[in-house]
Amino acid sequence: MKKLILLVVFTAAFIACKDKTKQSAETEVEAQAEVKSHDDWVYLFDGTSYDKWRGYLTDEMYPEWTIEDGAMVFTPSEEGGKNIITKDTFTNFELSLEWKISEGGNSGIFWSVYEDPELNEAYQSGPEIQVLDNERHPDAFANPKFHQAGALYDLVQPEHDVCKPAGEWNLCVVKINHKTNQGSITLNGTKIVSFPVHGKEWDAMVENSKFKGWKDFGKHHTGHIGLQDHGDKVWFKDIKIRAL
Repeated sequence: MKKLILLVVFTAAFIACKDKTKQSAETEVEAQAEVKSHDDWVYLFDGTSYDKWRGYLTDEMYPEWTIEDGAMVFTPSEEGGKNIITKDTFTNFELSLEWKISEGGNSGIFWSVYEDPELNEAYQSGPEIQVLDNERHPDAFANPKFHQAGALYDLVQPEHDVCKPAGEWNLCVVKINHKTNQGSITLNGTKIVSFPVHGKEWDAMVENSKFKGWKDFGKHHTGHIGLQDHGDKVWFKDIKIRAL
């Protein structure tokens, strides 16, 4: 009888130990998955250098773009056109960054920028997410609100105005996926814009916008990420991207 009791106790302990090991292994797998997901992000700007950026149509960075307290700072000069782009190009991605704008200011975030000497500005090829002081800039008061902060500029107006006041940081997340033909813009945790990224619906949006007839606008699925010189002071930080 004692042997039988010992056998039962040993078996129970073995099963418990096995279950605990299994749970530990599952927890480890979950942890590894979380780490892998976190590691999918690649920093385009970590607050220390412009190594992954350059000026549009030049190999150098424009001096108007400096780094202060871990943030990109654009301070306009008398000569405009000092847009910057990433050195790398991207197709299907999720882009996350924070921006803040000066009082009455205007700027923008581009994607799919196609660099060509015949195109003087990044916006001639790259669609733009509007960066704006919604409280003071006249573009914010036009109706429909195709030029309000967070809008897909002149193409899709935001469903909500969740922009923070000038001088405060806004978290913007942009998803572009040509595989699913879906794009979206999330501002400060709220999805405010959804749109197709190619095909008949995209073409129809362009046809009804200021970009009608622009031969390179939105035509290139792969391109650079860009930040705009619109003649106003603007800040960007914590810029990261991951493939979709």
